[in-house]
Amino acid sequence: MNNALAGSIAALIICLMGVDGGRAQSAAPPAPTTRILAVGTLNRGVDPAAARAILPTEVQETVKLYLDGKIDQWFSLQGRPGVVFILNVTDATAAREMLEKLPLGQAHLMSFELTPLAPLNPLRQLLGASTRSP
Repeated sequence: MNNALAGSIAALIICLMGVDGGRAQSAAPPAPTTRILAVGTLNRGVDPAAARAILPTEVQETVKLYLDGKIDQWFSLQGRPGVVFILNVTDATAAREMLEKLPLGQAHLMSFELTPLAPLNPLRQLLGASTRSP
């Protein structure tokens, strides 16, 4: 069922991107950043034993961020070591500063790739061209 839903959404996006492709269109209003996707991996050359030694403190500090509402969701990467956080932060600089304060960040053992996330902007076309967000 999840694959069918994902396929439907992907098809919708593709269709929306091609709507009125022959006519000039005004640029879609920028969508606001609502979350930050943070993918954390150990830096190259890091001894996994060094990271494991810090891990208990890392987990405690990460749980504090979750309980403070800064981390909305957290996952592990499949097939390789690393973590994925969906952060309740809208500024990538603030997100990076927050993550670098974690113990693995302070020890320069882990780095994060940050991607700002926004609402699915092509869906605005379904509401009509005259609809604008406040």
